[in-house]
Amino acid sequence: MRFAISIPQFSADGEFDPVAFRAYLRRAEELGFHSGWTQEQFFGTLPTIAPLQAMTYAAACTETLRLGCSVFVTPLHNPVHLAKALSSLDQLSLGRIEVGIGTGGRARPFPAFGVTGEAIVARFLEGLQVMRALWTEPEVTFDGRFWQLEGAPMEPKPFQKPGPPVWFGGSHPNALRRAVRHGDGFFGAGSTTTEKFAEQVRIVRQERADFPIAKRIYIAVDDDGDRAREQIAAGLAAIYGRRGLESVAVAGTPAECVRGVQEVADAGAELILFTTVFEQAEQLERLAAEVVPHIS
Repeated sequence: MRFAISIPQFSADGEFDPVAFRAYLRRAEELGFHSGWTQEQFFGTLPTIAPLQAMTYAAACTETLRLGCSVFVTPLHNPVHLAKALSSLDQLSLGRIEVGIGTGGRARPFPAFGVTGEAIVARFLEGLQVMRALWTEPEVTFDGRFWQLEGAPMEPKPFQKPGPPVWFGGSHPNALRRAVRHGDGFFGAGSTTTEKFAEQVRIVRQERADFPIAKRIYIAVDDDGDRAREQIAAGLAAIYGRRGLESVAVAGTPAECVRGVQEVADAGAELILFTTVFEQAEQLERLAAEVVPHIS
């Protein structure tokens, strides 16, 4: 069982605190967390630092903490640009990058990115092919439906060979099967309940028994359980722009949080990503001291 923590990304105009950011990540490293993860959100009223930039800053603040994004909605990206950025960051971090990718579903604002929204799965899979080819081949010749390259070299390759681990997000059974066929792991969404996640794990395990599985958990620990639940409800409403998502989170007293996290572990998560929504430095300490030691 491995545990990860979210990298702080929510910062209003002019309010980013580099000292607190560095201290948080270094403390996460000291406490033995496996990795720190970002999220991708282009639009919305919640001020969110872009994931690649947050990961790059985090890489400069740490030495052993692995760094990832769960997930990049890759149909919104040019795969050449993304492959180059991730390869460069993997070099700068000496091989500490993890890559989460997903299709994003049909509700994304594709026209804002010059994409029609048609054939999203095909675009998603072809984009991954382009990225992996650029990471591994001396020169890439690729004649695809969406992208074409002719004798294109890209250097440097990622520090990790053949490239950073690629985690797939998604919830539809077809997406889960794609994860096993094309990815290095499946990452359950924070917006998914433990019960739904358990169903997803069963589908993944039917395809491959030893496939790596992770899960994001929105979590709030407080001696006052009701206060924790109120805070997580407000935090999720700010992130997703709607209320009523409390059932996807784990919130309450330390004992209640231990039970909730253990249920996720029992459902099949081998890597658990804690995502806190308030007082992140304090929550980091409480998770390390009052929750993690009690999970088996």
